[in-house]
Amino acid sequence: MLIRIDPSSGVPLFDQLAGSIRASTITGAIALGERLPSARELAQSLDINVHTVLRAYQLLRDEGLIELRPGRGAIVTGRPSGGYEHLNTAVEAVIAEARKLEIAPSALAALIREAYQ
Repeated sequence: MLIRIDPSSGVPLFDQLAGSIRASTITGAIALGERLPSARELAQSLDINVHTVLRAYQLLRDEGLIELRPGRGAIVTGRPSGGYEHLNTAVEAVIAEARKLEIAPSALAALIREAYQ
């Protein structure tokens, strides 16, 4: 599982972390029933505070995507609702176009955030 966060981004780290895990569940990179790393392990590997990871995990739990089991960690129990196949295809097309135009990922993300708001 590859989780990316950008400490220089204006998006809170817990939100970036939750978004990365959420996206991995949408694409199927993380399977239902898969155990996520412990908060301590993930915090160490990303060099962030363990409470940041716990906040992201709690957010995902509240969304129904993971279940937090004492002593066993976080288990993926659901997928975000909605038909993401069409959206995934559109995102891939936008990324391909951005690469052709040599637009940096951070600039593309900023464009999307601005348009979404």
